[in-house]
Amino acid sequence: MGFERRLEMKVLWVVNIPLPEASILMNEKILPVGGWLVSSSKDLSMQKDIELSVAFPKKGIKDFIELKGEKISYYAFRPVKFSDIEFNKNNSIFEDIINKIQPDIVHIHGTEFPHAFSMVNVCNKKKIKVVISIQGLVSVIEKHMYANLPFKVVYGATIRNLLRKDNVVGLRRSFIKRGKYEIEAIKNVKYIIGRTTFDKAYTLQINPNSKYYFCNETLRDEFYKHQWNINNCERYSIFLSQGNYPIKGLHYVLEAMPIILKRFPKAKLYVGGNDITKSDTLKDRLLMTYYGKYIKKLISNLNLKDKVIFTGPLDEKEMCERYLKSHVFVCPSSIENSPNSLGEAMILGVPSVASYVGGIPDMLEHSKEGFLYQSDAPYMLAHYMCEIFENDDLALRLSENARQRALKIYNRDENLKQLLEIYYNILRTN
Repeated sequence: MGFERRLEMKVLWVVNIPLPEASILMNEKILPVGGWLVSSSKDLSMQKDIELSVAFPKKGIKDFIELKGEKISYYAFRPVKFSDIEFNKNNSIFEDIINKIQPDIVHIHGTEFPHAFSMVNVCNKKKIKVVISIQGLVSVIEKHMYANLPFKVVYGATIRNLLRKDNVVGLRRSFIKRGKYEIEAIKNVKYIIGRTTFDKAYTLQINPNSKYYFCNETLRDEFYKHQWNINNCERYSIFLSQGNYPIKGLHYVLEAMPIILKRFPKAKLYVGGNDITKSDTLKDRLLMTYYGKYIKKLISNLNLKDKVIFTGPLDEKEMCERYLKSHVFVCPSSIENSPNSLGEAMILGVPSVASYVGGIPDMLEHSKEGFLYQSDAPYMLAHYMCEIFENDDLALRLSENARQRALKIYNRDENLKQLLEIYYNILRTN
């Protein structure tokens, strides 16, 4: 690996969701998210000098439970509430986990939830080396939550929204609260792992004394096995991997669709995930959000009823197949750090159009590997999608260039090597 000497190392990961093996051990359904964690943990656990444990929040647990996987030990812990932090509770759970594992280094993946803050405090108290990987940044995302939505949509609420406090303004308030602890967690660590100019700029502004390390993520296994073929795709089909809440920009794509349909009447939009507009049953209507209600109205007003298809939840293979069937992938978010959905499209070679926000410009070069556009300009989104639809040579050029770039960004061996170098570097640092 190019190190002066190999060190045996106990590594504890703290993640936001159970990994598939942990879900199986708990007799629960595997979640179709967090694929990069699966690939990276698998690669890391295969190293003979690494002993990997993974901790994650799990509702219904009193303190924590231990689960033994083939090569990884899992620790499901009671989720941290804001009141726990305010009254200095829950830290004892993390102290108990730390005492049991005796890790050399704790790697926290994501700062979006308050357990990151609690774990940082425990590690500092016990003088354990701790590093944070930046995923999404809720303290930034909240500033972009409204995504140019009408006032009524921002503040409107359905029964479900009132009960869960998750209408658009409610989501922003939740992100603001979580963001306060995110900022405190970043302030109190010495080491940060990121992968874009966006997350580097933001975290170093919060904590200029921290040491920033660059390390790309590894994608899900299935996406390394296939390549997009223009002859096998559904012509004029557009794929958006998710659109369940405003920052993902589904409403922007709907606004672009009438412009596209004027030139390409056969165009269709496929949206990953559950149908947020579904209102067939009483249960559907009770579960509908005001944003979903707005999307439903937008589809109706723009005469898009037969042009928008919600795919339902897709597992890894189904998601890969959906990408490969698409003519264009779109990432219209109002903010992102480095969306793995775009990375998956790029490594498959699906021509992509993405908003120029957050860390996306670090992933994709405009006009060479895809197209970037101003996030609140759906007319430009429409323009670039039409450019790809009408020019196969352009589509093929973008496809090949994006794929070559992605093969470098998401190189499994290089990313593992870089992560190990970061761990060893941190352990050698006073």
